[in-house]
Amino acid sequence: MTVPLHRDLTYLLPLRTSDGEDVCELVRYLRGVAKHVDEVIVVDGSSPVDIERHRAALAGAVRVIATEHRTPMGKVGNVLTGLRYGRNENVVIADDDVRYTTAQLSEVAALLETAAVVRPQNYFMPLPWHARVDTARILLARVTGGDWPGTLGVRRSVVMGAGGYAGDALFENLELVRTICAAGGQEHLALDLLVARRPPTTAHFLNQQIRQAYDEFARPVRLVSSLLVLPLLVIAVSRKWRWALLGGAFGVTVAAEAGRRRAGGRRVFPATSSLLAPPWLVWRSACSWAALVAYARGGVKYRDGRLRRAATPVRVLRERRLESRESRRGG
Repeated sequence: MTVPLHRDLTYLLPLRTSDGEDVCELVRYLRGVAKHVDEVIVVDGSSPVDIERHRAALAGAVRVIATEHRTPMGKVGNVLTGLRYGRNENVVIADDDVRYTTAQLSEVAALLETAAVVRPQNYFMPLPWHARVDTARILLARVTGGDWPGTLGVRRSVVMGAGGYAGDALFENLELVRTICAAGGQEHLALDLLVARRPPTTAHFLNQQIRQAYDEFARPVRLVSSLLVLPLLVIAVSRKWRWALLGGAFGVTVAAEAGRRRAGGRRVFPATSSLLAPPWLVWRSACSWAALVAYARGGVKYRDGRLRRAATPVRVLRERRLESRESRRGG
């Protein structure tokens, strides 16, 4: 019997697959993870047939649980279900495309000794063209507060003590981190903890662009900055401000390269993605305008409906926390 490397660590994976989707590579990965942590839990929002198929494939190594919480942002319900059934304080929450090494799981576990939430950074492997373009987004994010990955490390008691987090916010990872911080927990941004992530298909990449731009309604300054790029570009082109265009492109490229070099990023991020930062910024601006139209129509499309809220402001979360405390005291 293999002794787990971390007896106090739960690996939680929220899952929802299409009918009959191939999960063989994911099964191999999860069976490997199960050898090094106390428990691996898959909370499955797939069809009943696929849930049973996943249980059979992961039998003996991984607990597969059907989700018990249905939320507009489906991942949130899966996470809350998994936290309810997990037996450990330290939990790694990871999407099905995230691929940790054993050493990286060790690092998250160590960081959770002093932080209530750990935010690693993702990089794409392999690198099809659209992942190389999306890496430009990651590089710019690394110099403006860090990227938002498909994985977090959390302390279970802090999340449960806060009453969970909102299931109707599109930017669910930001909502979770803000909820933990509003409850008094400390976030650790691990810029040097670079965890591999499998890239989406080209179709999925294109499908998620407006939703990702819509996330910035949770961060208005970033949203306004993104919206301004396209009209400023049109003005510069129409007036033939060549030096302004070249200077802007150069500045964005330098910023992206700074993100690539920060905290050991050159090990995993290609230099070509720094060069792709200017066209990515223009593309994001166009998506931001589309997101603004979606907001005016009641929210961005997600599955069979629309989500209006990107994330709850920290101020509101803190006020709710204070009101809850005062209500308990009064009772």
